[in-house]
Parts: sequence; C-alpha cells; structure tokens
Amino acid sequence: MSSNIKPIEDRRLLGIFLVMVSVLCFTLIDTSAKWLVSSGTPTLQAVFLRYLVQLVIFSAFLVPSRGRKLLVTRNPSLTILRGLVLLAATIFNFFAVKFLPLTVTGSIVFALPLLLCALSVPLLGEHVGWRRWIAILVGFGGVLIIIQPGAGDFNWAVFLSFGAVTCYAFYNIITRKLAGVDSPHSQQFYAALIATVCILPFAFEEWVWPSDAASWLAFFAMGGMGAVGHQIFSIAHRLAPASTLAPFVYIQIIYMTAASWLVFGEPPDRWIFLGAPIVIGSGLYIWLRERQLQAGA
Repeated sequence: MSSNIKPIEDRRLLGIFLVMVSVLCFTLIDTSAKWLVSSGTPTLQAVFLRYLVQLVIFSAFLVPSRGRKLLVTRNPSLTILRGLVLLAATIFNFFAVKFLPLTVTGSIVFALPLLLCALSVPLLGEHVGWRRWIAILVGFGGVLIIIQPGAGDFNWAVFLSFGAVTCYAFYNIITRKLAGVDSPHSQQFYAALIATVCILPFAFEEWVWPSDAASWLAFFAMGGMGAVGHQIFSIAHRLAPASTLAPFVYIQIIYMTAASWLVFGEPPDRWIFLGAPIVIGSGLYIWLRERQLQAGA
C-alpha cells in the first residue's frame, strides 16, 4: 500500500459528524445554484462554474502531492461515462431547482437508494427480495405524494429531478464498479475535468457576471462546496463503515427545508411532511435489510 494512503480507522462519531458536514456542503451547492439561476445566471454557466472551481481546487491540492498518479485510470471508458452521467445529473438538477423548491428536489433525490436497489438487479446482478421490492414501491408512492401528479398545480420540472436522480443512480453504480480499480482522488479529479471540458462550449453563450455580493458568494460556493463536501465525505468513510454512516445522510432534508424557507421564502407544504418520511423510511428499511443480510452471510 502506498505510504500516502491513510489507513482505515474506527472513529465512528467523528465519521458521523463529517457526513453531516458533507451533506450540508451538498445543500449549499443546490442553494447557491438556485440563487444564481433564479437571479438570471444561465443554467449551463452555473454548471460550468460548479465544476471549474472544483477542478481548480482539486488541482491545487492534489497535483503537487500526487503528480502523474492523479491521471492514472485503469478503466478509461467507465471513468469517462461516470463523469458524463454526473454532469447530466447536475444539469438536470440545476434546471430543476430553478423551478422547484429545494424541499421538493431534495425529497425526490432521497429516492436514490430505492432506485439503486432496483437497478442493482439488472446492472450488478444482485438479488433483491420481496421485502425490499415492497419498500421500493412504498418509497416511490411517497414520491408521488410529494409531487402530486394529478393536482392542478403539478409542475413539469419534477421530471428534471427524476432525470437527476436517475443519473445519480447510474453514477453510483459506475462508482461501485470502479471501487478498487482507480483511487478516489483520480475519480474525483476526472469527474470534475470531464464535466468542465464537456460543458465549456456552452458556458459562454450568454455569460452573466454576478451583480451583488450574495451572487458572488454563490458564484464561488458551488464549486468550493463540491470539492470540500466530496473530500469530507471520503474522509468520513475512512473513519466509519458505510453502513453506520448511511442513515445520517437523510439529515440533508432538514438542511434543504431550512434553506428553502429562510433563503427563498418557500416553506414546505403538507405533502412534503407526508411524503418525505415515507421516502426516507423506505430507504432506511432497505439499508437495515441489507445490513441484516450482510450479517447473516
């Protein structure tokens, strides 16, 4: 093992705290994106900034210490595909937050464990029992409660959020396939690089500079929080098992609700209070069931 790779430690409380900090960073990405696109910044420009700043930060911190090792990938095709689906997820999400409250987009994203569980059957060859299939169906029922597809004020932008969560699911599956193949540093670097290069031709078509201090803060916060959040998230998984950390990711719904209400004046409606616990509960049941199966293996 390389001397610059830190060993796994058993510091679970610190790992839990770091996960809670990392999902706060991810919330700030969406909050900054919504602020910018709602105030007139073109969405593709916001996506470009999100990855450009992250790429600059990663390069500044990782290139001096890792050098050419940062460019090593043993599966270039999967690495490129991973970067592309992450970019697609961000584009869908940034367009979605322009039209939807953060509470809605955040609740839909919490369907990710349900979609991952369903897709693991055809894509990873995993077996999903009837209990988890029921949890998946119940969870998606919770999503339907949130978006109210038959209501008169149904917003078509929820399909953008569904596009984002679908891309995030494929991103997670590809990341599983790359686990143990490429280093996490290389994966993060290539994800930022591929997204920046691919979105570059579209970023300057209608460039808009921030017009106030809050917009300048959001301008840099998207990429900065992305770099910091992903790094902290990786450190947390070195300090505690993923099975311990998984439930604490759901604290993000509290952050999303606070940001939606305090920053944008969009309090959660009654359907969020009814549907979000169903989605979260289904995800937690799947997590608990997978822990039981692993313990019995």
